[in-house]
Amino acid sequence: MFRNFKMVSKVVYGRGCTAQLGDILNEQRRSSKSVMIFLVDDVFKAGTIDNRLPVHTDDLIVWVNVDDEPKTSYVDQLTTQVKKHMVDKQDHHPSGVIGIGGGSTMDLAKAVSLMLTNAGSSADYQGWDLIKKPAVYHAAVPTLSGTGAEVSRTTVLTGPQKKLGINSDHTVFDQIVLDPEMIANAPNPQRFYTGMDCYIHCVESLEGTYLNNFSQAYGEKAMDLCREVFLTDTEDADDKLMMASYCGGMSIAYSQVGICHALSYGLSFVLGLHHGIGNCVAFDYLEDYYPAGVREFRLMMERQGIDLPRKLTASVTDAQMKTMVDVALVLEPLWENALGKDWKTLMTREKIQQLYLNM
Repeated sequence: MFRNFKMVSKVVYGRGCTAQLGDILNEQRRSSKSVMIFLVDDVFKAGTIDNRLPVHTDDLIVWVNVDDEPKTSYVDQLTTQVKKHMVDKQDHHPSGVIGIGGGSTMDLAKAVSLMLTNAGSSADYQGWDLIKKPAVYHAAVPTLSGTGAEVSRTTVLTGPQKKLGINSDHTVFDQIVLDPEMIANAPNPQRFYTGMDCYIHCVESLEGTYLNNFSQAYGEKAMDLCREVFLTDTEDADDKLMMASYCGGMSIAYSQVGICHALSYGLSFVLGLHHGIGNCVAFDYLEDYYPAGVREFRLMMERQGIDLPRKLTASVTDAQMKTMVDVALVLEPLWENALGKDWKTLMTREKIQQLYLNM
């Protein structure tokens, strides 16, 4: 059977297109009293972004904190806050949830939109196709590019037992607004780490056993754009990085990522590393598996003046190391994509532990 996967229904792209967000959302408002929920990265709280949001009287702006990776407990907290707001407005569900920020903020928006219609804790749905009811309408305006969260069917969450996404067709955004002006002031090294998430997506997709012409077409384009952004002085770098993120996300939608992402999940769960930097830390030690990609990655780091943190696992306990390995091993599709169906004979717990010790 071929996969029949869900794609984002509507996309608007172009410098300044965020100005159209109000018209886009008005099409979803059920009445003059319809409620929209804006989940906005609190890094913008001291700025003027709230003046650009098409907020109506009964709408709610929630300034979300993503200093840490998104946790299921935080998703549940935000969902409760939104539900209370809806009770106060004497309505059952909002007309929509809009995430404005980087990958973590977009993941929170996807997760909250799902949990408004599905009972229980978001931790109950970490896995593949466990969501039963469609989410409320949800849209995104990325302010960082690289994760591909704007197009993926996953909302990556750290739960009490594991770091694992809510993977579902219902997770996919209904609308994304791709405005390169929104990522123009992203600071390094954050911009680099997030951009490298896209580059590593492409390496793992293009060298994986799940590769097909669909994912290859998107992956090759995304990789070429990443090279322009991080290895040259190209003009319109923000425009190209935004499209690289889109294409990179589409590439893995019909294939999968690999060893680096599996290891990054363990680093994040135990050490609290953000996804982008965790990928970079892990990828730098995977020359045996992705030799050409790691060499080019190091050229990009040198050109962008990036120094990776080292010796991150030097003081982990035996219990923490076991947890890191356990978290990485849960992600079986990633290992199979990287190493094939016999991956368990090729990648032992001891090999994974040694890779972590190298970091």
